[in-house]
Amino acid sequence: MLDKIGIAKRLAKELKDGYYVNLGIGIPTLVANYVPEGIAVEFQSENGVLGMGPFPFEGEEDADVINAGKQTITTLAGASFFDSALSFSMIRGKHVHLTILGAMEVAENGDIANWKIPGKMVKGMGGAMDLVASAENIIVAMMHTNKNGESKLLKRCTLPLTGVGCIKKIVTNLAVLEVTSNGFKLLEKAPGVSVDDIKKATEGTLLVEGDIPEIVF
Repeated sequence: MLDKIGIAKRLAKELKDGYYVNLGIGIPTLVANYVPEGIAVEFQSENGVLGMGPFPFEGEEDADVINAGKQTITTLAGASFFDSALSFSMIRGKHVHLTILGAMEVAENGDIANWKIPGKMVKGMGGAMDLVASAENIIVAMMHTNKNGESKLLKRCTLPLTGVGCIKKIVTNLAVLEVTSNGFKLLEKAPGVSVDDIKKATEGTLLVEGDIPEIVF
């Protein structure tokens, strides 16, 4: 199966030359470290940065240069900084080609719950609500099951929703799946993971057609 870095590397294969991409908090932020050679991608952060680069090396951090998750980042040549109003104008104006978000739950119809953590105080859903309402291409990066081994790919979300019917694809530690009108379609499986493993870890409807290839980087 994949670790968080493996998930990020697989997500990086979804990037295309010229894309403007928003990376959510958590696993998605790692994608900036694995942009394929030969393509140019502009990473946007809703706190007001366009042109994010990889994470800085230890000792080279600048506490004033952070992403939406308050992690220190680097910026590429030509990067720009602006206020949140302009940042969300980019998002609401559909100027972002790809959004990659983390999630606690995804339903087989594409609903996402990614802001409410059971038993913990949270400040709210932040920019996620604008992203899921505006973006046309949203991929979720997540672990397939929670810490108790329970599926996070469900028939219906049990946590408060962030967005309805908006998720297109999911990359987990076990598989790559596409959200279809009939359920989760299995596209790829992680190394060392069987289709049966994925079936057991998926509560929602899982569609398996033909031989499923293994994820390659």
